Amino acid sequence: MRRGSAIGNSLDGPRAKLGNVVLKFEHSGEETEFDELYKIRHSLAHVLAQAVLEIRPGSTLGFGPPIRDGFYYDFVLSSPITSDDFPEITRRMKKICKQGQKFYREDLEAEEALKRIEEMGEPYKREYGAELIAKNNLTSLSFYRNGPFLDMCQGPHVDNTREIPRDAFKLRSVAGAYWRGDSKNTMMTRIYAWAFEKQDELDAYVSAYEEAQARDHKRLGRELGIYAIDNDIGKGLPLWLPNGTVIRDELERLAKELEFKAGYQRVATPHLAKESLYHTTGHLPYYAEDMYPPMELLESADDEENGSTERVKESYRLRPMNCPHHHKVYAAEPRSYRDLPLRLAEYGQVYRFEDSGAVSGLLRVRGMCMNDAHIYCTREQIKSEFKAILQMYQQAYDILGLDKFHIRLSKWDPEDPKGKEKYVDNPDAWRESERVLEEVLNEMEIEFKEGIGEGAFYGPKIDIQFTTVTGREESVSTVQLDFAVPGRMDLKYVGSDGEEHTPFCIHRAPFSTHERMVAFLIEHYNGAFPTWLAPLQVQLLTVSEQFDEYAQSIVERLRQQLVRAELAPSNDTLPKKIRQGATRKIPNLLIIGEREVADGTVTLRRYGRKDQVTVSVEAFESALLHAISSRAPEVVLQD
Repeated sequence: MRRGSAIGNSLDGPRAKLGNVVLKFEHSGEETEFDELYKIRHSLAHVLAQAVLEIRPGSTLGFGPPIRDGFYYDFVLSSPITSDDFPEITRRMKKICKQGQKFYREDLEAEEALKRIEEMGEPYKREYGAELIAKNNLTSLSFYRNGPFLDMCQGPHVDNTREIPRDAFKLRSVAGAYWRGDSKNTMMTRIYAWAFEKQDELDAYVSAYEEAQARDHKRLGRELGIYAIDNDIGKGLPLWLPNGTVIRDELERLAKELEFKAGYQRVATPHLAKESLYHTTGHLPYYAEDMYPPMELLESADDEENGSTERVKESYRLRPMNCPHHHKVYAAEPRSYRDLPLRLAEYGQVYRFEDSGAVSGLLRVRGMCMNDAHIYCTREQIKSEFKAILQMYQQAYDILGLDKFHIRLSKWDPEDPKGKEKYVDNPDAWRESERVLEEVLNEMEIEFKEGIGEGAFYGPKIDIQFTTVTGREESVSTVQLDFAVPGRMDLKYVGSDGEEHTPFCIHRAPFSTHERMVAFLIEHYNGAFPTWLAPLQVQLLTVSEQFDEYAQSIVERLRQQLVRAELAPSNDTLPKKIRQGATRKIPNLLIIGEREVADGTVTLRRYGRKDQVTVSVEAFESALLHAISSRAPEVVLQD
């Protein structure tokens, strides 16, 4: 599949292509496909709004679109709503469905439509309707009425509310959402709901959702002692606890091994730089909203000729990415075409000022450590480097057991009215760069979707989009082609012709940031990490404390082999120790009793498996070390 589904806007808000019935709307001139489920979900959004307005008169409306698993509606409420109100709202929604209210469409001339919206007392709909008219040169807007409820809406809907299955929807949650997704705007109340065509489909989905929620990285991260957030440190600035630091270190070790084999050189750079550097690279102004504010310092500017020390003001910024520093590493020495490709890698700490409402667990943070690298190459080397990078990504995913992903070719949007604020203004370079990346994917026979408007400010990129077990789609890895910033930074190499040339730069991050990758892996493994990645790899459990000496000798033997092993406290019963080991999701529990001491053996109990097997210490040690060194999913004992 080469192209992804087109995303557009309805009068109810954002809408995705979901079905197969082609409809054409007069005011847009666009054909969009919808199926019956889409119509049910869209109609239910109106039914929800009608029910909410019944119990919260005086509330105003935002967007109310169908979404992948149901629908939502945004409100500015006259008084708060919580999940405690869901039974009453649901009862009213089912009553509306039973009434068989018919959906009527009406189209009004633009001026008359805006006047009607004002009379309805809907300022947010008025704002959006006026924008649609101006942006798309519309001459009319459409409205839908069912019973007493009227909404500015493009449709489509079911014929009447009796066509909505009353046992196949369920209110899910209440959340905050800024109007139009902008933190400068009003905070609205968003009510989410699931909706399907049949009750058994709803029940199956809700069951899977609840299972996914049990895997939520914020809950497991707290229970397993992986990370913490402290108000005195600051929002979005995670503290990595010992268990989490082990996982970070193991991922970093894997990345460094793969990079070393691929010819990367490691560098280390500071966490901040002068503000002027980011103006040179173009991160300012393009990235200004996502950067921490400047730190202004008075520094001495020594004037050796005149023997004076003048105080000058310098502005510094915490870095939002590592590339400007790596560009300076490149520029630190003269470069020849014989030096290229030059691959510089660093796990670099960066800081981005995420909006307070967007910060969440480890997924959206303000301080993060990125698995970064920058490859400086000639035009002729771009394809081979991209192919090698994508092959490295696949190798990493195979080791981690990740296979549910798709590829997105992220491009610029030449039609974006704010394009010159978001992208480097070089249409020819954009088209050529996008052509090269598309050729790479085609030559490797990799299916991909296009993401218009998803490119970086300096060039197109290939994003690896994973679907998490909790149902989210996340960009986990990326590789980007930068045709702009090396020139801004005056980076040069001497070519075989003896002339100076500007290199291209490839930005890549297969393991994303520690924060995002660990969040993803916590949920992927449900906190039960494979032995090589587990914070505690082996725990020994003794039947009674008289066997502690033997068990401790095994712990010390394993730790000499750099295995993370420990002896469980002896003051608990064996069943309790086993339960505690399962709660901590320790991959390998070794039970030690009289027989094991007498025979020089251990009894292995693996996480998630009821069977136990007794083997010699040597056999277990050999299998364990092999599982760790090969990064295998589990310890496999040889027959």
